[in-house]
Amino acid sequence: MALSAFDLFKIGIGPSSSHTVGPMVAAKRFVDSLVDDGLLTSTTSVRVELFGSLGATGHGHGSVPAIVLGLIGAQPDTVDPQLTPDILDEVRTTGALSLASQHSIEFHLDEDIVLHRKRTSPTNSHTVHSNAMTFEAQDEAGRTLALRHYFSIGGGFVLNGTNDGEADLVPDTAPVPYPFTTGDQLLLLARESGLSISEIVRANERMWRTDAEIDAGLLTIWQAMRACIDHGMATDGVLPGGLKVKRRAHAFSAQDLQDPMDWVTVYAL
Repeated sequence: MALSAFDLFKIGIGPSSSHTVGPMVAAKRFVDSLVDDGLLTSTTSVRVELFGSLGATGHGHGSVPAIVLGLIGAQPDTVDPQLTPDILDEVRTTGALSLASQHSIEFHLDEDIVLHRKRTSPTNSHTVHSNAMTFEAQDEAGRTLALRHYFSIGGGFVLNGTNDGEADLVPDTAPVPYPFTTGDQLLLLARESGLSISEIVRANERMWRTDAEIDAGLLTIWQAMRACIDHGMATDGVLPGGLKVKRRAHAFSAQDLQDPMDWVTVYAL
């Protein structure tokens, strides 16, 4: 199975790819399916249920905001996380949400997004992955227009499920010139080919993108990383998410740091 560097380095809202990026992708995928099937304007309510660790820790890991952002049509790599509190406040205050930013429905955060702390999915989804999600759209008469199951399997990857809870992970079968699945295999390829690791990875990436697209994508990722570092160093207070975790990078970076590893710690924070 070939894996792109852009599958590994993803831009998304924190703090967890499986608890925020995955649910956000699933929510947008569900709304997109309503648009594609011509069901959006007939939808008057949406109910979301989270299971497994999504249900157990979803509030602290930002799953609820991620779901809301996905339902309004936002994407993890382009959404402005600084706007999230305002968006949530508006939904909570008005009791309304605009699906795909096109169609307004009545929506109540504490009722329409259900976090099951100790339940597995009613389907046999636990055989696929414990982090299951169900999305249901209903019309004005209370009839189910669409019911979809998704699974957040880590790294921001989301599987579509069937109504029976089954799902298949379909590997990318692109024939890369330097296939490897372990570090030892990668090192052996480098010795045999005379190429550096970065040259091997770039050669594989060319199966999906041009060099210009690769460069542009890598620069976009780097810019997002730098923006996170700069924001963390400039911002004091507590982290979002409701757990009251105190920000540390701001105070740490204000000290007279001499050891380069201290700066590595600041950047990581």
